[in-house]
Amino acid sequence: QVQLVESGGGLVQPGGSLSLSCAASAASGSFVSIYVMGWYRQAPGKQRELVASITRAGSTNYADSVKGRFTISRDNAKNTVYLQMSSLKPEDTAVYYCNAGGLLSVSGMYWGQGTQVTVSS
Repeated sequence: QVQLVESGGGLVQPGGSLSLSCAASAASGSFVSIYVMGWYRQAPGKQRELVASITRAGSTNYADSVKGRFTISRDNAKNTVYLQMSSLKPEDTAVYYCNAGGLLSVSGMYWGQGTQVTVSS
């Protein structure tokens, strides 16, 4: 069982920047090695969608809507994945979820609790 704890998020003006982080740990307390970690988001009335994902080796996958604006990275030693978001738009407003255990284009079975990102003036 993998636990994902997210931090970051909040309210930001259009054009602004925000960072999210997500730390993974095993419920048993032992170290867990995760191949792919990623971020998904769900806006009101819409389906959850992939934002970005990254392998342990650093290969990445981004949604077209965030390419050039968002950067995903990870620290394997800390089992932590980060999402740096810049040039934020109102349409980026959503609940952002950390995900682990899947593939670059397929979500895994482990989800974080979600963190709200609101882009508004």
